[in-house]
Amino acid sequence: MKKCLFTAAFALALGGSSMAQSTNPFLSESYGTPYEIAPFEKITIDNYREAFLKGMEEQKQEINAIIRNRAVPDFENTIVALDRSGELLTKVEYVFGPIASSNSTEETRALEKELSPLFSAHSDDIYLNPLLFAKVKEVYDNQKKFGLDKEQTKLLENVYKRFIRGGAGLNDEQKAELRKLNSEISLLELTFSQNLMHETNNTFVTVDKLEELEGLPEANIEAAAKMAEENGQKGKWMFNMQRPSCNPVLQYCKNRELRHRVYDAYYNRGNQNNQYDNKEISRKLVTLRLQKAKLMGYEDYASLALDNRMAKNEQNVYRLLDQVWTPAVEKAKEELNDIRAEIKKDGYNFEPEGWDYMYYLNKAKQAKYAIDEDKVSEYLEINNVLKGIFYVANKLYGLTFRECTDKFPVYEKTAQSWEVIDKDGKVLALFYSDYYPRDGKGAGAWCTGFRDQSYNGNERVLPVVVNVCNMTTASGDKPALQSIDNVTTMFHEFGHALHSFMCDVHYPGVSNVERDFVELPSQINEHWAFEPEVLNIYAKHYKTGEVIPMELVKKIEESAKYGQGFATVEYLAASLTDMDLHTLKEVPSDLNVMEFESQKLNERGIPSQIYPRYRVTNFSHTMGGGYTAGYYSYMWAEVLDCDAFQAFKETGDIFNKEMADKFRKYILTPGGIDDGMTMYKNFRGREPKIDALLKNRGLLKEEPQTLINGDIEKR
Repeated sequence: MKKCLFTAAFALALGGSSMAQSTNPFLSESYGTPYEIAPFEKITIDNYREAFLKGMEEQKQEINAIIRNRAVPDFENTIVALDRSGELLTKVEYVFGPIASSNSTEETRALEKELSPLFSAHSDDIYLNPLLFAKVKEVYDNQKKFGLDKEQTKLLENVYKRFIRGGAGLNDEQKAELRKLNSEISLLELTFSQNLMHETNNTFVTVDKLEELEGLPEANIEAAAKMAEENGQKGKWMFNMQRPSCNPVLQYCKNRELRHRVYDAYYNRGNQNNQYDNKEISRKLVTLRLQKAKLMGYEDYASLALDNRMAKNEQNVYRLLDQVWTPAVEKAKEELNDIRAEIKKDGYNFEPEGWDYMYYLNKAKQAKYAIDEDKVSEYLEINNVLKGIFYVANKLYGLTFRECTDKFPVYEKTAQSWEVIDKDGKVLALFYSDYYPRDGKGAGAWCTGFRDQSYNGNERVLPVVVNVCNMTTASGDKPALQSIDNVTTMFHEFGHALHSFMCDVHYPGVSNVERDFVELPSQINEHWAFEPEVLNIYAKHYKTGEVIPMELVKKIEESAKYGQGFATVEYLAASLTDMDLHTLKEVPSDLNVMEFESQKLNERGIPSQIYPRYRVTNFSHTMGGGYTAGYYSYMWAEVLDCDAFQAFKETGDIFNKEMADKFRKYILTPGGIDDGMTMYKNFRGREPKIDALLKNRGLLKEEPQTLINGDIEKR
């Protein structure tokens, strides 16, 4: 939990608002809404500010009460008291965070910047407090006498480690330096993210003539015309850098010059030497993170970050990434030969560039498999896809969904909401889907929540979970028809939602799993998306209602691995760049992050036509925080998810109830009570093998291999 120094000025600000407390929803005893969901439409920016400040002050008082307690420190009066402190602060953070990332405004961005240094100081006030740490350490050192169960033991371990990783073992001079570093890093990460959001939503490529859009599907042309009109350019066509807007240009537009313009605009977000440029911010972040790591006794930042993850160290990360890199590059080179052949078919003889890749790879895919993804999308209407997602959740776990959009509070008019009903008939969780791009919404897709699962005495408090995506919208007479990639994303994010629905722990401090384990529930859920049985449920033509023909299903299956060279290399390139930056032992004062990225990848032999999925200046996973020295986690978890799905396949039934019950019991429910490898072995009965991943990506050419205690080895 985050905490700030409560200055006299802020005390006055808070005290002066006492008459308004009754009108601040956060400060009321009850929201007065179904399931106590936040009444979004009633909350003002001043309500957030007031509640944040009061929440920090309340937690400060709770921490002081723990310190002043004269009783011998024990699990309840120290560890549990600390774990449950900051209730109001948690309450407001869980509402503001999702709103700020999906409905960002000038007001929310200003408040984020205003509070960022206060939150950093607030956290440091807790974890650098020697009196509090002394009590925590006393409980930790004497834990055997408290008779703790497994969950309690894990909470104690987590709390103790959080203090150690938070700098509790440093001297006073080092603590002061750490405070300074934490504050600077926090503000830089926020600034990076805000710059990127602006660059994504407000970088436009404008087209004056319709003939320049030859090949672009009609729905995308209409969306571009609408965007132009909304931006005062009626009669023109505009594309911003949200993927649903710019990707179709790269995939379908015959106009090579236009593809080039869009490609450059997308990959150079944050690298345009304007007021939103992220190069210097990125350099500072890498520098400050290294300084923090060394202050904490580590030789580089990756060592600090990986210490509490499944991978444990950077050698294990590189071993996995390097092992997949070689076959991925080979596959990408094969695809490039196909692209060259397609270029010749078009009567040209130029060497393909990055902006040719998606366009000609799509043509090569059509030539090889006679599959037209634009036609496939006619069977992938978004509401039907969601029915398919719900179908899988029902078949595996017995969940049903009761729509409550007209009953629950609304934070966004296009979002929908549901009660999630468990197989015993009880409400398990509450779910919001927020699928469409808009101004103020970050790029990409993510799963968040307005409340985590918790307990109030013996009563389980229901989580409020949100899937946020940027899917293709309805256009003209066509509903919101999705690409294969978009459908995969929807299933992915719902896998995270399932994890949040089913988590059942008694202490907030044991709810989180390792960063490189967290993608297992999301990525395994993708495997059901295009199974024939599932397609028969949701893949229906938007005009006729015809179920997708089996012939087309077979084409989807046959073509699924095509393009995996490109997809794998661009992912690995970003993961390797993330690691390369954060394994630096010294950071040159004149470091140019873009040149560094290019140099390292060229040394590895990356095809010149492929950029990393995210270049440093738009790489929010690592520079915005959250996945710093951790973007490899998707690949690490893919080893797990492919091997885990194989367990279902081995039974002969992808909806095998016994296997689903085991996955729920050992993976989805325990939170972080066990470490990731223990949870996986509890489910699978052994450590995961990497061969299922390589086979899934069409890269398996060697004998099967296995993941053993974080090390990738040949069997």
